Amino acid sequence: MRDACAAGAGRRSVYLTFDDGPNPLCTPDILDLLAEAQASATFFVIGAYAADQSKLIRRMAAEGHGIANHTMTHPDLSRCGPGQVQYELLETTRAIRMACPRASVGHMRAPYGTWTEQVLHTSMGAGLVPVHWSIDPRDWSRPGVDAIVDRVIVSVEPGAIVLLHDGCPPNEFKPGAQTGLRDQTVMALSRLIPALHERGFQIRSLPQHH
Repeated sequence: MRDACAAGAGRRSVYLTFDDGPNPLCTPDILDLLAEAQASATFFVIGAYAADQSKLIRRMAAEGHGIANHTMTHPDLSRCGPGQVQYELLETTRAIRMACPRASVGHMRAPYGTWTEQVLHTSMGAGLVPVHWSIDPRDWSRPGVDAIVDRVIVSVEPGAIVLLHDGCPPNEFKPGAQTGLRDQTVMALSRLIPALHERGFQIRSLPQHH
């Protein structure tokens, strides 16, 4: 399982990853910021959302971003039997490829970062490299834009994998609640990208084989 990418250390690469999307309100803003900066990222998408937001999946692929597997419904996989784990992974890859046949799905991240031997084994069997993270600014908790930016900049080093969010899991979404809003993440990203560039880092999507 990867929590940093050694291949990126020599090139001072940083890998921004976004979980829990695509979201029609937030993901386009993130894609706009990345496009403006000519930076690429990796989106760990929820299969149910990918099926519903095929246009955003196609835009991710067209703009050179990585599209990765974050399960179909975002369950705690440690509480799922082998058949359910397999369903969550295989159906998500299928949903991504239905939305965008050209998409190459090579990575997987377990919801909540909950890894078990069963999850690791099933991931590898499905041709998916398990990917964790090395920096978690807890943007999902809405700690404030300054806190998100500072937590990344203080910890960043070549090869770092940064966990961010461009959506909210189906089981946590409450209409009208702020918990699903990612406006702080978008604002933080608008500051993080130039801050990382100023420090000599290149923002890349995860390499397919690393």
